[in-house]
Amino acid sequence: MSTRSGSGRSEGRRKPPQAARPESPGRSQRGSDRDGHKKPDRHGKPAIQTTPPKRRAWSPEGELPRWISEELARVTPKKNLLTATELLQSSARAFAAGKHGRALHAAEEAKELSPRDPTIRELIGLSAYRMGRWDQALRELRTFRRLTGDSTHLPVEMDVLRAMERPDDVEAAWKLMKNLGGDRETLDEARVVYGSFLLDRGEDRKAWQITSPKRIGEDPGESELRVWYVAARAAARLGDGRTARQLLDAIRGSDPGFPGLDELERAIEG
Repeated sequence: MSTRSGSGRSEGRRKPPQAARPESPGRSQRGSDRDGHKKPDRHGKPAIQTTPPKRRAWSPEGELPRWISEELARVTPKKNLLTATELLQSSARAFAAGKHGRALHAAEEAKELSPRDPTIRELIGLSAYRMGRWDQALRELRTFRRLTGDSTHLPVEMDVLRAMERPDDVEAAWKLMKNLGGDRETLDEARVVYGSFLLDRGEDRKAWQITSPKRIGEDPGESELRVWYVAARAAARLGDGRTARQLLDAIRGSDPGFPGLDELERAIEG
């Protein structure tokens, strides 16, 4: 049986399906700002923004890890288990393929059969998030966190609150994230979301304090590069072109194809 704590650390660690992660900053949709956060549309609402930490990938065939199947069996009436399993597999397969509407529909049907299963609620929340259905995403991801004690998707909750223009709740979620903790990728993504939120509000100095690296090490992970990107934006806004350039060069040296580098270069030169 999986054990979980508020720190987000557990056996059978929950992480978003690798095959279905939101894309890296600037890759996902035209009109995004350079840390992966889409600019408000004509209704003033941002689109999909954050990149949740990796979770063990669903297989293309929709096969579920054993611990997820066992978890589903524990909370599902026996008469519902076979159908709920098939629906969860279908949802996982669609989510891994980027078919979020189909994933959402299958997961919602599975929820009718097993409302207490965390993975079903997780898939509904993440699929709704990818579709811009903020209320549903927030409700389901909060339920997932309550059922599991897992902080993995708290940065996604923060980003939904940012999209819903609820700044006080973003601040509260950031404080909760600091209290609960999580693995490095989760904490990095929280810094990306919160730092971008601060830049949106013109709090450039605070954004720098949140995202500035203690050192620029070798072989950084993608989540670390994303933090560096927000830090470089903050440094450029503060007039520290030298630091911003150092971060830009470090990102480019690690990943020459990292999206948004040309825009960042122009911001530094400007």
